[in-house]
Amino acid sequence: MNGDDSQNLRQIAGQTAASIADVISILQALDNALPNTDGLKWFVKIYFMVTAGVRSNPAVTAFLDPAWTNRLDVVFANLFFSALDAFLKGLPVPSSWQALFEARNQTGIDRIQFALAGMNAHINHDLALALLQTDQERQITPNAQSPQHTDFESVNGIIEAVLPEALQILASDELGVLAEDTGKIGKLLAIWSVHAARDSAWDFGDHLRNLSGAARQVALTIQDKITGALGRSLLLPMV
Repeated sequence: MNGDDSQNLRQIAGQTAASIADVISILQALDNALPNTDGLKWFVKIYFMVTAGVRSNPAVTAFLDPAWTNRLDVVFANLFFSALDAFLKGLPVPSSWQALFEARNQTGIDRIQFALAGMNAHINHDLALALLQTDQERQITPNAQSPQHTDFESVNGIIEAVLPEALQILASDELGVLAEDTGKIGKLLAIWSVHAARDSAWDFGDHLRNLSGAARQVALTIQDKITGALGRSLLLPMV
């Protein structure tokens, strides 16, 4: 926890979203509350831009199971809000998130690195858990031929289209002056693919579905450590 974190930031992080509109509202509030010197801001900003971009895409109206997709997005976002809330309260958080949270005030790290490190933690750690919770609530077990998986893959395609442009925006300041070497965007996306990460999260969710008790916890712990290590590698100074 940063001693400079405001009470306002803690109050925002402590909220729970009940709808996509709530998710977007909380992300916007977090963005407003975080200073430009805080690396967490750049993950929050990219999360907001990608979520808004996905929701405004015409393909959304063609979802086969929009209720499932919307609920997944809400459950997914709440896992981030919960991790941030725990961190701001000085409570333990997964290694996946700790990688970003511990580096948020370090200098020499580009905005796009913070953004992708957050996406790495959120997708590689949280998405499988969000899938399991959403499926349990709906009492379904989607497979590769299910409407839910079709919608999941559709979102992958939308994100892949939205993300590069969002990262370019992130690499420029409000006046449109280049703030960072945007050539690094391609290098980072070559290291970390959002589509591959989301597909792996679907597969990992299927794997967890067949585990229980200690076996599930071991699998989650291993995945968390791997995700945390990858997050730290994404936050290394680039040459």
